[in-house]
Amino acid sequence: MVEIYDGSLDVKSIFNRWFDEQSGNNYGAFIPFVGVIRDEDGIDGLSFDIYEPILTAWFNAWQEEAKARGAILKMAHSRGDVLLHTSSYISAVFSPKRRVALELIDEFVEDFKANAPIWKYDIRNGKRIYAEDRSTPMSGAGLLRAL
Repeated sequence: MVEIYDGSLDVKSIFNRWFDEQSGNNYGAFIPFVGVIRDEDGIDGLSFDIYEPILTAWFNAWQEEAKARGAILKMAHSRGDVLLHTSSYISAVFSPKRRVALELIDEFVEDFKANAPIWKYDIRNGKRIYAEDRSTPMSGAGLLRAL
């Protein structure tokens, strides 16, 4: 299940919980990934909108892929505003073998960037501005704009 949180993620708490949940399952590898909001282009942070039904379906397909490889995949993402130097996205793979976990986390994070239904906005002076130049268009999706 995808975990959605309002605002910045408490990375340590989430990773500790995930580790505790899986620690007795004989996995030899726990590979985490943390996405952190960088200070660039004068932004104060980023803000996110999520279309949860499609995100859940997308993540469930990845869960099946992980299961087929003998692994478990976890993911958490922020909704709303996330300020600089905090996390908006974390994921992790638990696997009996490190090679499976390393390959799966790489494939998953790359596909997340390309296909997850999450829209990113820059926060500048308290305003949300769609980050079109740094967004990856999804097939069949678009923004509704007022004329």
